[in-house]
Amino acid sequence: SANKGRKTNSSVKLKYSNVQTADDVAIPEDFSDFSLAKTISKIEGQLEEEGLPEYTDDIFSGVSNDIGTEAQIRFLKAKLRVMQEELDNVVCECNKKEDEIQNLKSQVKKFEEDFMRQQRTINMQQSQVEKYKTLFEEANKKCDGLQQQLSSVERELENKRRLQKQAASSQSATEVRLNRALEEAEKYKLELSKLRQNNKDIANEEHKKIEVLKSENKKLEKQKGELMIGFKKQLKL
Repeated sequence: SANKGRKTNSSVKLKYSNVQTADDVAIPEDFSDFSLAKTISKIEGQLEEEGLPEYTDDIFSGVSNDIGTEAQIRFLKAKLRVMQEELDNVVCECNKKEDEIQNLKSQVKKFEEDFMRQQRTINMQQSQVEKYKTLFEEANKKCDGLQQQLSSVERELENKRRLQKQAASSQSATEVRLNRALEEAEKYKLELSKLRQNNKDIANEEHKKIEVLKSENKKLEKQKGELMIGFKKQLKL
């Protein structure tokens, strides 16, 4: 029954048959089919058939040499079981490490894919940066040209403002002279109106004088006629 338990426990194999090993470690060629249970059974059969091997001094170091052969065999079997358990633990650790290696490989693959995508993105961004750099240089050139045009327009505008200021000053002087001329014209107009009124008044007075003179002349003519009539009457007398 102990042998069956050992065979069951020692049936653990490496999970991956393509595990890389060091070059200086002696490993069976058909490592994928290696089983510690078969090896232990083989060693136990050799012990029962042939007895203890000659190289057991290193195995039984620290153990009394007075023990019997059966006890030595049991000791070897126990030590083999311990080695089997240790090997099982080592195989489990190797499988875990292999799983971790596979996970790491998948992560590395993902990182490589991410790196390639990021590299493509960086290349696209670099091309866009070059494109924007070219556009920026062209925009700077256009901006310089527009700046020169703006400076020319500002100079022309300043000249026009100066001319407009001069024209405004000249217009102001002209308006002052015009206002003075209008004031003088209004003054002369008033004087002319006064003269016309005076002439009209003088003409009215002259007309009145003429009428008075005419009435006086009529009176004198009448008196003259009366005197002539009286003088004729006196001549007749």
